[in-house]
Amino acid sequence: MAREISKTQIDRLGDRLKKGDITEADLRLLDQYRRSFTGAYEVVVGAIRKELGLEPTGRPAKSTTSISDKLRRESIRLTQIQDIAGCRLIVSDIAEQERVVQSLHDLFEDTSIIDRREKPSHGYRAVHVVVKHQEKLIEVQIRTSLQHLWAELSEKLSDVYGPAIKYGGGDKDIQEELAEYSAMVAKDESLEVRLREALAQLCVEGDPTDERNREMSELQKRLLSLRQELHQQFRDFIKLLEEL
Repeated sequence: MAREISKTQIDRLGDRLKKGDITEADLRLLDQYRRSFTGAYEVVVGAIRKELGLEPTGRPAKSTTSISDKLRRESIRLTQIQDIAGCRLIVSDIAEQERVVQSLHDLFEDTSIIDRREKPSHGYRAVHVVVKHQEKLIEVQIRTSLQHLWAELSEKLSDVYGPAIKYGGGDKDIQEELAEYSAMVAKDESLEVRLREALAQLCVEGDPTDERNREMSELQKRLLSLRQELHQQFRDFIKLLEEL
């Protein structure tokens, strides 16, 4: 059995990864550290499947390149990276997203929630629930279908125009287009929240008027139309990028 790696060793390894001056021994140590998350990852994913009936997709260990890039990009220590191991859940809409976030919070004893909807990261919107299990952090990304399509579009653009695109760099026109699409997602999901709040108010009021019913019906139609249009725009754009 490999001996446990100390936090000091891990962070010193992270410093060397930042500088890009690493040895074969460093790579072996990093691989050992990455694999140390496997047990916690399997527990978290297993609980999500068994207790919540959901099927996450994910990876038990972040790649060496991704870890090195993140250390160089952010002011962070290796032991502070929360997504060495993680999984993802794609849900239909904001209401389902909030329900799943609450279910994860209730399911696991030690969680922290990172909400990137109000303050998106370079246009990226999602909610991340970080589960701490046996001192290991496992990140669970919860995205709506639109948030996921935006993330896929960002990935495809970064493949074509360079990885800096995902982090606010690269071609200015591409960044502006991504920001515009992100704003469109926000508009759609804001409309969903408004509709849900209005429907809840109708339940409180009791017997709604015909005019209020027409307003709700019109709002629902607008939401459905906007959402269908956005889905198609995303798919068309992604398909075009795949053909380049």
